[in-house]
Amino acid sequence: MDSLHAQLVAIQNRLAFVQEDPIDWRTYVLFFSWGICLFESYLLLRQYPLYSKSAPPAILAEHFTPQVFEKSQKYGKHKAKFSIVSGLYKQFIDTLQLASGVYYPWAWRASAQLIELAGYGPEYLISQSVVFVLLLTFFSTLPTLPLGLYQTFVLEEQHGFNKTTLSLYFADILKGWALGIVLGAPLLSAFLYIFEWAGDRFVPWVMMLLLVFQLSMIILYPTIIQPLFNKLSPLPEGDLRTRIEALASKLKFPLKHLYEIDGSKRSSHSNAYFFGLPWSKHIVIFDTLIKQSQPEEVEAVLAHELGHWYYLHPTKLLLVSQLHLFTILALFPAFLNAPPLLRSFGFPESVAARPPPIIAFLLYQMVLTPLEAIVGMALNAISRRFEYQRTSAADKEAMKDMGTRLGRALVSLHVENLSTVWVDWLYSAYHHSHPTLTERLKELGEYGSEGLGKTDMKKE
Repeated sequence: MDSLHAQLVAIQNRLAFVQEDPIDWRTYVLFFSWGICLFESYLLLRQYPLYSKSAPPAILAEHFTPQVFEKSQKYGKHKAKFSIVSGLYKQFIDTLQLASGVYYPWAWRASAQLIELAGYGPEYLISQSVVFVLLLTFFSTLPTLPLGLYQTFVLEEQHGFNKTTLSLYFADILKGWALGIVLGAPLLSAFLYIFEWAGDRFVPWVMMLLLVFQLSMIILYPTIIQPLFNKLSPLPEGDLRTRIEALASKLKFPLKHLYEIDGSKRSSHSNAYFFGLPWSKHIVIFDTLIKQSQPEEVEAVLAHELGHWYYLHPTKLLLVSQLHLFTILALFPAFLNAPPLLRSFGFPESVAARPPPIIAFLLYQMVLTPLEAIVGMALNAISRRFEYQRTSAADKEAMKDMGTRLGRALVSLHVENLSTVWVDWLYSAYHHSHPTLTERLKELGEYGSEGLGKTDMKKE
């Protein structure tokens, strides 16, 4: 611990200018946030012309009827327009909040007034910080509600995917807020308490707290949180269940439960995933995937997913995330005691002189925005690398004809979900954690695909 602390102190000393120099951090944040927004808009403008193509790539020509491809292109174009407009809208809202210099200081004053009404004074810094975050979350959510409504009840509705009712939509929002309070408030309180208790030696303790929370969520999400939104039922006996259990046995995957989830309650999009502790895993399959695909195709999709487990990808990604978190926390001490940072965002001297950890951390995250964009691309590259690797694993260990069957399943899913098949390389590198369909099919051909055959196209 002492050696680690010494290294962290050395880093803090190198960043001492943050605590002393009157840097205009607000202008810096606005400049880079707009830079990222405009770059993302540029990527969408690169992608947009591809939605005007009249035919799919040659490798997919026999799998998309002209009608299905036209629907896919219209859906992609509609989503691109929405992304550009919503991205710029959110950026304008963020700019108003930052440039005014009053929004965040107002939220801090309002939180003090609210806890005072409850009989608590300024010495209850953690309580005020929790109320501060709740206020910011609530008032930041309100301006984006119209975007969510449009996306669900106009965009998704027009293209035949929305199954959500208005009452269910708002019920989900209320449940999300309730969960944020029930789970987020204690986590935030513990996070802030560590700063009071450990002082400048907070880094390893915060990392342990967040790691324990992540592991706890593995248990809490499927048993408590997921049932609040969806119904999980045991997958019925039959061909599909037999295939999946045999696949898990071949891979020595510690399967404990196999569920079907009513994803069709909200959308006709499909998915499948697994979760659990190392010795007890659970597989969840969307009912839409079961309806849209043949049992052997669902088996291939799951073999592909279990390749993650075979190659320890979740563990590797957890280690990468811990390294990322450590880097963020290691740099934070310099910003934790930086009055110029708070002054730059309009906080009065009475607050800036002794920066509350929650405000310092919030502003610090804004400062990291450009670096986080680069980290996001790097994590996408790692994820895409893992996607290729897991296909090979499942092929070698489970099914010799996996390439063909997975190829059919992926094409079928793209058809059913009207997914985009023409993708700009730079747009994909920035946004996608998975290879494109054409990249996947090319790679699958190297692992035993003997031809996909004609895919049954249901969306006529």
